[in-house]
Amino acid sequence: MPELNGDGRVVRIVEKPADPPSKFAVTGIYFYDESVWDVIPTLKPSGRGELEITDVNNWYLERGLMEYDILDGYWGDAGESMDAYYAAHDFVRANGANKE
Repeated sequence: MPELNGDGRVVRIVEKPADPPSKFAVTGIYFYDESVWDVIPTLKPSGRGELEITDVNNWYLERGLMEYDILDGYWGDAGESMDAYYAAHDFVRANGANKE
């Protein structure tokens, strides 16, 4: 989840926080320049034993190199589980997606 400063700018991304620092989600649509190949070898496994893309994103944030957009509309994590997939599917089926 993104942590925002007083101006609403992202200052840090927190991986799966127990106490979310904002109401926003990081949805996982990323594009990187060639610098990412310098970052990857520096990554260390997290407490979950995984290399976290959040660490890559925070590297870019710390250097002022990340751009982002806040998107309006429905978002559901359909990749979390089959139940989450069905819940997202059922919501969109009943309500439509991101109608203007």
